[in-house]
Amino acid sequence: MLNFVHQQINQMHTHSIPEFTGINALAAVAIALIYIGLSSAVREPNRQKISAIIVAGAGSAYLSGGLGVWEFVFCTLITFLAFKGLTQYYFIGVAWLLHTGWDVLHHLYANPIVPFDPSSSAGYAVCDTMLAIWFFYGAPSLIDRFRRPKVFTVND
Repeated sequence: MLNFVHQQINQMHTHSIPEFTGINALAAVAIALIYIGLSSAVREPNRQKISAIIVAGAGSAYLSGGLGVWEFVFCTLITFLAFKGLTQYYFIGVAWLLHTGWDVLHHLYANPIVPFDPSSSAGYAVCDTMLAIWFFYGAPSLIDRFRRPKVFTVND
């Protein structure tokens, strides 16, 4: 076990941290807004169910991502939170917030989520943070928020 931990620490020291620019951050914000916009088109309770399934899948995105057995522990935790998220948005928000932390760990010490984009994990940390906040607010529909209210009049 000690040898495994030593190997993990040695791998972390040889990892170069990719550059993360303002353009990368803007792209991450755009991705989050697109996700929120598309999700807003889904009516409740399906929005919550689909969101729980998506965060469960996101929990497995880093399997074989360079953090060894901890990838499986993380995936198990996110799966549990996704299950709880089937009834409460709060748990989906917690899962996305934990995924943000996992994104940061991968950006600093392990493999990126998108192999051909070295800064993708940092970008998804920005995106996932925005998603977590949206879920903590109960994942309100942006479509409903910007839709004009219907005005009814009574004719005499």
